[in-house]
Amino acid sequence: MELNDGNLQTLTEFLRKTLDPDPAVRRPAEKFLESVEGNQNYPLLLLTLLEKSQDQVIRVCAAVTFKNYIKRNWRIVEDEPNKVSDPDRTAIKANIVNLMLSSPEQIQKQLSDAISIIGREDFPQKWPDLLTEMVTRFRSGDFHIINGVLRTAHSLFKRYRHEFKSNELWSEIKLVLDTFALPLTELFKATIELCQTHATDVNALKVLFSSLTLISKLFYSLNFQDLPEFFEDNMETWMTNFHGLLTLDNKLLQTDDEEEAGLLELLKSQICDNAALYAQKYDEEFQPYLPRFVTAIWNLLVSTGQEVKYDLLVSNAIQFLASVCERPHYKHLFEDQNTLTSICEKVIVPNMEFRSADEEAFEDNSEEYIRRDLEGSDIDTRRRAACDLVRGLCKFFEAPVTAIFSGYVNSMLSEYAKNPGGNWKHKDAAIYLVTSLASKAQTQKHGITQANELVNLNEFFVNHILSDLKSPNVNEFPVLKADAIKYVMIFRSQLPKEQLLQAVPLLISHLQAESTVEHTYAAHALERLFTMRGPNNSTLITAAEMAPFTEQLLNNLFKALALPGSAENEYIMKAIMRSFSLLQEAIVPYIPTLIGQLTHKLLLVSKNPSKPHFNHYLFESLCLSVRITCKANSATVSSFEEALFPVFTEILQNDVQEFLPYVFQVMSLLLEIHANSIPSSYMALFPHLLQPALWERTGNIPPLVRLLQAYLEKGSATIAGSAADKIPGLLGVFQKLIASKANDHQGFYLLNSIIEHMPPESIIQYRKQIFILLFQRLQSSKTTKFIKSFLVFVNLYCVKYGAIALQEIFDSIQPKTPLLQALIGLFELPEDDSIPDDEHFIDIEDTPGYQTAFSQLAFAGKKEHDPIGDAVGNPKILLAQSLHKLSTACPGRVPSMLSTSLNAEALQYLQGYLQAATVQLV
Repeated sequence: MELNDGNLQTLTEFLRKTLDPDPAVRRPAEKFLESVEGNQNYPLLLLTLLEKSQDQVIRVCAAVTFKNYIKRNWRIVEDEPNKVSDPDRTAIKANIVNLMLSSPEQIQKQLSDAISIIGREDFPQKWPDLLTEMVTRFRSGDFHIINGVLRTAHSLFKRYRHEFKSNELWSEIKLVLDTFALPLTELFKATIELCQTHATDVNALKVLFSSLTLISKLFYSLNFQDLPEFFEDNMETWMTNFHGLLTLDNKLLQTDDEEEAGLLELLKSQICDNAALYAQKYDEEFQPYLPRFVTAIWNLLVSTGQEVKYDLLVSNAIQFLASVCERPHYKHLFEDQNTLTSICEKVIVPNMEFRSADEEAFEDNSEEYIRRDLEGSDIDTRRRAACDLVRGLCKFFEAPVTAIFSGYVNSMLSEYAKNPGGNWKHKDAAIYLVTSLASKAQTQKHGITQANELVNLNEFFVNHILSDLKSPNVNEFPVLKADAIKYVMIFRSQLPKEQLLQAVPLLISHLQAESTVEHTYAAHALERLFTMRGPNNSTLITAAEMAPFTEQLLNNLFKALALPGSAENEYIMKAIMRSFSLLQEAIVPYIPTLIGQLTHKLLLVSKNPSKPHFNHYLFESLCLSVRITCKANSATVSSFEEALFPVFTEILQNDVQEFLPYVFQVMSLLLEIHANSIPSSYMALFPHLLQPALWERTGNIPPLVRLLQAYLEKGSATIAGSAADKIPGLLGVFQKLIASKANDHQGFYLLNSIIEHMPPESIIQYRKQIFILLFQRLQSSKTTKFIKSFLVFVNLYCVKYGAIALQEIFDSIQPKTPLLQALIGLFELPEDDSIPDDEHFIDIEDTPGYQTAFSQLAFAGKKEHDPIGDAVGNPKILLAQSLHKLSTACPGRVPSMLSTSLNAEALQYLQGYLQAATVQLV
């Protein structure tokens, strides 16, 4: 693609079409851009547009498209073509920093992200001058440029917060500190001075406080891994200024908005984070500064209101206290009973209250509420922080803290009892307090695993939780109902089984609640209960115990999917999957109606897949339906095919990339159930499965290989008879896979199935070429994984066609291959952990591009297949016996051949095999 006006014009038109709400216009434009993005100059055309286009919308669109292009293509993957040409890479790196700094903020943010993606791959080795180029801009005095540099540095360095320690990481951080720490400190001091100079200029202050917030974020990233010598030497400068900013209150920066945090709140929140980091990790060095920070943050907490805009600040401030109170040498600060009472009264209890803002979120933004409350992403909520502070205080002061809170809990519950309709929020806070007091240790899998022995959880359940669960009107007080359900869910490992069984039918009835949060919690609680393990590792709750409720459970789960706001509720779909898994054959009578509902749902979501987890559990549920029903009666497989194939055909025709790997897995499962024949509907699809475009996407490879293996197992004679012209295509797929280090094992899976199942005469003409390809790869780049797969193939070939045929083909290509040595190596080499484990359950990636990863369906799992079956018990003993047999037929020849062709180590192993088999060579 030339850099000319014609191409810029074409690109502008297609970018405009990608913004069109009509899929008929938008999709072809997206496909066109996808088809040309491999061309040289494509990214440079985008950069030209975002710099020079007269249309602001096109400039922003070009910036977003460019960032996504970089995200998809910049990383160089071994064995795969370089997707960005070298001249383009050089040109991008030469121009992007300048371009980013001179662009308006909306575009600057996109380019800043792009720089950090490139930096992650290329900095420092392939982009050594990036930092110096950025640091020189600090001297410009233009805070639009300075903030652009700071924003980019933040997105580049924030990964230091979660990277594992390594020499490579240390040397990179050292390089960054040597170049960046001093200019950053100078900039920090200069910016604070400017704040004083412009104390009455609100516009200047806004820009300066944005800079201070970014500088504080960079401080956190650069200090996270270890305390750098530079920052230790300059601690006085940083901490004195941080403390000054914490206590600063400039009326000009206060906002009227009750929801959105202002610049002052954001800056103070980050400073609380920085102080907590030092208190936790560098407490010795930080000790001289700690008391004044505790005082400042305490004053901040008791003087800050309940508005939503202060949430992040309050939660970070509480987290600071939480991190301080659980360190042994700060415990003297909290020992006094009055201090503890004051913390409980002024900080913890007020921040556990259910505010009207929380009530609004519960009703109108349930997805966000659930995400924060259930999934623990509520790190920045007041309640979570208060809960962590309770836990921290309980570490050294469990008895006094429990005593103080018990008084609060009792008074809240008695307030509720006086007027349940008006005072229900008191009970909500009481339940939350009890939960935070009782929870010592928690896991996703088991809920609370360690509880405070001073809190009687069973008694509280019977006296205060059960009444809400049993209430006949599931729509009354939905917040308290959700609290009660959550209590059962998180204390499931602490409550006795009879109480859990008592809760199950009550939870099933809550699936009908109108409140999205309430019916979602009910589904999630059931799903968690169904995964609990009993004493003999079977499920704690059995299918027999569920028998009285099976019909109502399935009915209510499927009805819940029809409730407003829950059409693609992943918790409900996961509960459906888990119910199928628990109930097993008990679901068979219901499948004819349920499969229709599942396929209808699949058809709807395939139009616009947007919820990766929901879609995954939907396919898992389909697999379970097929497995369980066909286990009872394999003939029912055809009725599943009738229901599913129309939807699958539509997904394949529309190339719904997210769903293809799933469809191939379900089709494999269906085909594997057939007896040794292959229906014509599958054969019609066979040629399409060999199309190169499908194999370009890495996520398709494992399920497609498995599907082709199922074709070979069930229909090799049909393929050899009516589709012999497709055999070269099949071998072409093998050739492509074998060339890649990442996918060569998949190539061997396919080849082994071809050798095992295809009639010998159908592949005789290709055999020598197959071996030549394998030997070429062995010579060019052999890996442990490849050698191991190769030996398995050679042994399978030998079993199928005989040793002489194998030796002949070897001699025709490469005489005197030391096979015996290689075989002993196969027995004795350590396991290579790079071999993928087919049953490993991969977490679904919750990223917008999640279709690129392959998500294994746990319930479409394939049984391990051994082509030798039970014919060979111990292969080492079989080798010894076979050599013994050969040496008896040719006395004296075998030992001399072995001693000249095997190395000493292999001979030693072989001697062990002969002793184990109690035979010797003659």
